[in-house]
Amino acid sequence: MDCFVALLLAMTIIMPVKKNKIPPDFATAKPLRAGKTHNISPGPAVPLELNHDHIETTGERINFRDSWRIFRIITEIVEGYQFLSELEREVIILGSARLPPNNKYYQIAEDFGRILGKNKFTTITGGGPGIMEAANKGAFEAGGESVGLNIQLPFEQRINPYVQKATAFYYFFTRKVMLTSPGNAFTFFPGGFGTLDELFEILDYMELGYMDRSPVVLVGREYWDPLLNFLRHKSISEVRSLNENDISQCHIVDTAEEAFNLVKDVTDRPNVCDGDPTNPLCQEGSTDWKVFRIMAELVEGFEFLNEVKKHVTVLGTKSVLPGSSFYLAAYEVGKLVAQNGLGVISGGGPGIMEAVSRGAFEHGGQSIGINIRRAGQERHNAYLTRSTGFVFPFVRKLIITSSDTKAYIFFPGGFGTMHQLFELLTHIETKKMAPMPIILYGREFWQPLLEFIHSLHANFNTISHLDESIIKLIDNPADLLPYLA
Repeated sequence: MDCFVALLLAMTIIMPVKKNKIPPDFATAKPLRAGKTHNISPGPAVPLELNHDHIETTGERINFRDSWRIFRIITEIVEGYQFLSELEREVIILGSARLPPNNKYYQIAEDFGRILGKNKFTTITGGGPGIMEAANKGAFEAGGESVGLNIQLPFEQRINPYVQKATAFYYFFTRKVMLTSPGNAFTFFPGGFGTLDELFEILDYMELGYMDRSPVVLVGREYWDPLLNFLRHKSISEVRSLNENDISQCHIVDTAEEAFNLVKDVTDRPNVCDGDPTNPLCQEGSTDWKVFRIMAELVEGFEFLNEVKKHVTVLGTKSVLPGSSFYLAAYEVGKLVAQNGLGVISGGGPGIMEAVSRGAFEHGGQSIGINIRRAGQERHNAYLTRSTGFVFPFVRKLIITSSDTKAYIFFPGGFGTMHQLFELLTHIETKKMAPMPIILYGREFWQPLLEFIHSLHANFNTISHLDESIIKLIDNPADLLPYLA
């Protein structure tokens, strides 16, 4: 750690920069042009087997002791924000990469991109096939700005030919930060686990105040209605992890014209770090200092994980109260885990996090909290044996999902819980994370979501039938025993 602190201090001295300017050494990424072949250099070799020192996260197995990887992540963040700073009137369009040109949602996305282009909006997608290609095509053919934020993968993902400006990311983590940062509005088409991960991340950050509330347009009532019904009947009514105001910013439409009517009057937000007080990158200092602070949090987080061994990770809402059925069940899970010689990682706060920590703590186990730090304060329950905290929510999320855990156990929750769930499913589905148990506790709560996930394959072809098998469902803490061996 001392060498990293010294390096950070040295870099802040030798690299003075003006606000909103990027150090030249970082600014090496060039936009990609449509119609040309772009050679993307391969990433470093990674181990084939997962072990404690190599944890799969956001597109690559990371050896916590390979410090240069931290610099690569930071470089992508700096280059990404520089790239985004040149764009205006951005609308983000997200959806499945698997839908072909004859699919009705491909055609609606193309129409929507065309309307955006004609009205001088910037269309930003993930730069790949399917819905992304459709939106870029419409914008490109209408003479609008067509932008792609691509991910470098050894299979499937490619820059579609209708992207005029693009930058590519090696890490899913940094690419997703960039996809969620610039939008004045967000439009979601039917998709798979990745689309749902991006949706819940945006809704989570808006709920927590890390992003301005912006229009969230969901195209395709047949696809989105069951998901919103699940959130209303379960997350709002049953566990009170959300309220109706959190859902009300989501607007379901069926046509490109309806979608445009919801985004046409949005004002162009300031580019990141041009003074937006709700963005963590823009608080208490310049952009450049925040970049180094992100680096410090990454280093500290990975160092912290190096000392955490033999555990399971439990996630769920902060809203359940002591004595409730889910609180008692989470307590029993913590107890069972401790009795099997394992520790528990949670978000460190109240509700499910407190219950599982208490169960482990009172039975001699380790209870570890990975907290969020807001206004200089961290939320801690009284049953943590160790904890660490983060200012940046995307760093905290990365650390929680990067631990060498035996299983992830999800109790009922709201946007944050759904966000973590679909991020993990995305990483496993794309083989960017070693397969591991993803366990949902509480059949009555989760069954409507599982039926929705089944429809993604059966009705929309946005996931494969094998992707459904990643998820396990239990109703009794004792059902965890096979996963704790």
